[in-house]
Amino acid sequence: MSATTHQQTRPPEKGILLDALRAVEASQPTLLDRIELIKEEIKTEYRQAHSKPWIIGFSGGKDSTLVLHLVIEALLELPWSQRKRPVYVVANDTLVESPIVEDFVDQTLDHVAAGLEDLQLPCTVHKTTPQISHTFWVNLIGRGYPSPTRMFRWCTDRMKIRPTTDFIRSKVSENGEVILLLGVRRSESSARAATARRYDNGTRLNSHNDISGCLVFRPILELDTEDVWEYLMSHEAPWGGTHSALVKLYRDAMGGECPIVIDPDAQPSCGSSSIRFGCWTCTVVEKDKSFRNQVDKGFEHLVPMAEFRDWLKEFCYRPENRMTERRNGQQGLGPLTFEARAEVLRRLHELGSSVGLKLISQTEEEFIQRIWNDDRSTGVMRKADRLIMLLEDR
Repeated sequence: MSATTHQQTRPPEKGILLDALRAVEASQPTLLDRIELIKEEIKTEYRQAHSKPWIIGFSGGKDSTLVLHLVIEALLELPWSQRKRPVYVVANDTLVESPIVEDFVDQTLDHVAAGLEDLQLPCTVHKTTPQISHTFWVNLIGRGYPSPTRMFRWCTDRMKIRPTTDFIRSKVSENGEVILLLGVRRSESSARAATARRYDNGTRLNSHNDISGCLVFRPILELDTEDVWEYLMSHEAPWGGTHSALVKLYRDAMGGECPIVIDPDAQPSCGSSSIRFGCWTCTVVEKDKSFRNQVDKGFEHLVPMAEFRDWLKEFCYRPENRMTERRNGQQGLGPLTFEARAEVLRRLHELGSSVGLKLISQTEEEFIQRIWNDDRSTGVMRKADRLIMLLEDR
């Protein structure tokens, strides 16, 4: 074959390759294509012939924000006559949230609530909080629980899982079944992928593993992080405004949010070693990088809160600050001594004055005092019982 002939055969090969590449690109749906498919799926499910209300688990983070955004956009594309199913937007407040994040979430919820009212959609915003007996300070200062660790993580269930679960169960009781929409994404982490697989059954709705009558709908399961940010940054919020404050919050913290938790198996996402948004008191992580990063971005007056958290982590595990009897009466390393509990409360009051925030409520302090009185009475009774047993043995 001559050189001329060889050169003449090259252009057609290149042309075939380019055509093949264009065909592959054409077969790849764009982000907007995939978002439209998600919204169609949301609309199809919303129009189903049943009255199960929807509950959107909203943390204020990027994923739950996108779910809420897409649901509102989808509802606005439906005729008025089809917008009948109630939708509850549910956020959880542990009462010890980072004040920076708490302020952001509260403002977002206010904007969402006002916007939804103007749009006349059947949506309402709710915030859940732990019962007074389950709050962080009632357990630590009142009952003397040492600050949470990976081995003794007593906080997540009481402060995050139960409040949201109680709300869901109340709606199940009223309606028979509910549909819970979550911003879970398979690509977010290996732990999330494992959790997602537990709900995979080939259908749109999956039964919740722990809440009877609750069906789980995960509309953005197959999106990746870049998809989420690209859509949020290029589209205004349907309830009004933009997502610029959310973008700034993430940029300042350099990480992800501590999400709505309604599954005990998902607890590691709260207090993990990755940068996260969550409770300012969290001692499960070794160093709360996200809170410190945010403090460095114009919130220097909150530095004492980060220092208090570090002090609390060390103080609670000094042997001299712990009782020698457990709360069940057995011998062993027990709760904080009454003196140690009082010291934490004293320093917490000082911290609140220093940063200008109310860090513990009057109701919590009154409940703590009742626990202290009960614990002292129980201690006296146990000592009396032991004395009686000693006398009887003689």
